[in-house]
Amino acid sequence: MTTMLCATVVQTVLLLTGAEANAPAKDDTPAAESRASAADSYAEAHRAAVKTGKPIVVLVSTNWCAPCQTMKKHILPHVRARGFFKRVAFAVVNPDENSELAEQLTGGGPIPQLVMFRKSPDGWVRQKLVGGQTEEAVEDFIKEGLASDDSARKSEAKAKQAKKASAADRATAQRPDPAVEKKTPKHG
Repeated sequence: MTTMLCATVVQTVLLLTGAEANAPAKDDTPAAESRASAADSYAEAHRAAVKTGKPIVVLVSTNWCAPCQTMKKHILPHVRARGFFKRVAFAVVNPDENSELAEQLTGGGPIPQLVMFRKSPDGWVRQKLVGGQTEEAVEDFIKEGLASDDSARKSEAKAKQAKKASAADRATAQRPDPAVEKKTPKHG
């Protein structure tokens, strides 16, 4: 059920962001530019995640929320400086500017929220970290998500390798043994 819910959320988010990323701006106000850059940022992170297979990490935060601003301005820059964002695609979504996308990402939950989506053989998996966090907590969250992602990829690779070996064994079993000579009757 959780996998199905995650898949539904990801599909809805993808549909929403795809439409927003391609929609023309309705006005030229700074707020409109901010909304467009937020959608583009998420759309770019999503494209990178799909293209590279990296998990996507999204910070859902507002400008008026003190813990959100602490995460955005102090915690995440340190985490980024230590290289934790190199293996993920990252985006920030502001619920005041993109409420539908934020709702899909958080499930209507509190902010700040750090959400990680990673693709597994069974579909998209969603993990979340809610509330203001320390650098260590954010780093652990990303490490755990990446470790799960690596583990899932290794399991998938082993399963594919076992499937290939099994197919090769079946193909070998179906071939006649070259040591057994076929005796054909001679006419004549």
